[in-house]
Amino acid sequence: MRMMLISLATCAALPAFAQEDERGRDLMAEALRLFMQGFMAEMEPALEDLQGFVEDLNAYHPPEVLPNGDIIIRRKTPLERGEEDGEIEL
Repeated sequence: MRMMLISLATCAALPAFAQEDERGRDLMAEALRLFMQGFMAEMEPALEDLQGFVEDLNAYHPPEVLPNGDIIIRRKTPLERGEEDGEIEL
C-alpha cells in the first residue's frame, strides 16, 4: 500500500516538474509504469478472488421471483445429500 501511495504522489507531482523536453516525458512515463506495476501487484489477490466468484456463479440459474415475492436461486446441478458444506437445521 505504501508503494502505491508513493507512486501516486510521484505521478501527481511530476507534471509540475516535467518540462516539454524528452527527459520530462521519460520521467513521467517511468513514474506511470512504476505506479501501474505496484497497483497490479496489490490488486492481484482481489482479482483472483473475483475470478473464483464469477466461476461459482456459473453453477446457478438466474434468480426467479415467485408470485408470493420469494426469490429462489437454483443450482444447475443439484447437490447430492450430504455434499452441502454447512448444513443448517431449522
